[in-house]
Amino acid sequence: MDPSPPDAPADPWVVVTHRVIYGDTDAMGIVYYGTYLRFLEVGRNEYLRARGGEYRQIEAAGYVLPVLEVNVRYRAPAVYDDVLEVRTRVGKVSKVQLSFEYEVRRASDDALLVTGSTSHASLDKETRRLVRLPECVLRWLPQPSS
Repeated sequence: MDPSPPDAPADPWVVVTHRVIYGDTDAMGIVYYGTYLRFLEVGRNEYLRARGGEYRQIEAAGYVLPVLEVNVRYRAPAVYDDVLEVRTRVGKVSKVQLSFEYEVRRASDDALLVTGSTSHASLDKETRRLVRLPECVLRWLPQPSS
């Protein structure tokens, strides 16, 4: 049985921190543009965890949520040893899809470095056919205001 999500916080963002290591940077000494996709994935996974779930529970229930689309806007560079805050929240939710929105900020000055979003489809793990979002996922998402 899936754990019940915690009481919904007033802030829709879930924040995870990451200190930039040399392996995150490119030959110019700045965070490599593709590395941000890993940061977004960490944010997405930690979002689910903070709301009472884990991606492995989705797979165990027989579903997968592949990425359909990624949008990233690079605004300012991060460099080695910067502490970054990856902020994640749910964007749009439909019967068979959901999206996440992201901000990556430098913790020392709150500078907005990257904004982005990912869109995901709900698929049956075995057949790879489109299906409704599983109940376990819906429980972890913000509930509409009444």
